[in-house]
Amino acid sequence: MAHLTVQCFSNVLGHCITFEALLPETATNQIGMNSVDGGDSYPVLYLLHGLSDDQTIWMRRTSIERYVSERGIAVIMPFGEQSFYSDMQMGRRYWTFLSEELPNLCRCFFPRISPRREDTFAAGLSMGGYGAFKLALRRPDRFCAAASLSGVLDISAFVGRQMPGNARFWNAIYESPASLAQSEDDLFVAADRTAKAKDKPLLFACCGTEDFLHGDNLHAVDVLRGKGLDVTYEEGEGTHNWVFWDKWIQRALDWLPIRR
Repeated sequence: MAHLTVQCFSNVLGHCITFEALLPETATNQIGMNSVDGGDSYPVLYLLHGLSDDQTIWMRRTSIERYVSERGIAVIMPFGEQSFYSDMQMGRRYWTFLSEELPNLCRCFFPRISPRREDTFAAGLSMGGYGAFKLALRRPDRFCAAASLSGVLDISAFVGRQMPGNARFWNAIYESPASLAQSEDDLFVAADRTAKAKDKPLLFACCGTEDFLHGDNLHAVDVLRGKGLDVTYEEGEGTHNWVFWDKWIQRALDWLPIRR
């Protein structure tokens, strides 16, 4: 695969940005790895990092390039700061950047990326798992499926627990816990509208049984299923770490309905 580090200007964020991109290529005599071309138009996965990381982390902590090399799919890894991929109250508009500007930039820079909903996916870990589900639930017209690894899926409950000790941090992102719980930054609120949409996204969630977010994931899956959404949930031994995520991103890729 081709690995590119892209530096460009974001009109939405108002400054230069950097994102990582993996693009399919045919490599017939590369030792140790087979790569396939995605054809004239190839699927794309927007792969999101967690709270303490940046756009390089998936390349540094996993073998994501090797995992996708035979799938003919592009992978876009953006930087989302510590924004929870939201339009922050006191900060940048990372939701608008992620959901609108970034896909448009990628189709401009890489015209072989498919614009079709059926070829567009999101995935991420922890904060990024929340961001991936938010993309699918708030933009089901654009995203066919999303996978969350140890995601912060019950965001209102999570912020409620974290707020007393870190109010300045959370107030910079969301106006208040009460306003968050009534907005589409809460996945359950977003799901109410998505459940009525013609095209509903497929959702995959996984979490380690020793992860501190395990209970929140079980609750979120029950709520989303109760709203009529198609949610696949799997779990295994593990905590909130890269040993778990390196293993389960492979399972998530197997689950994604990538056209072959």
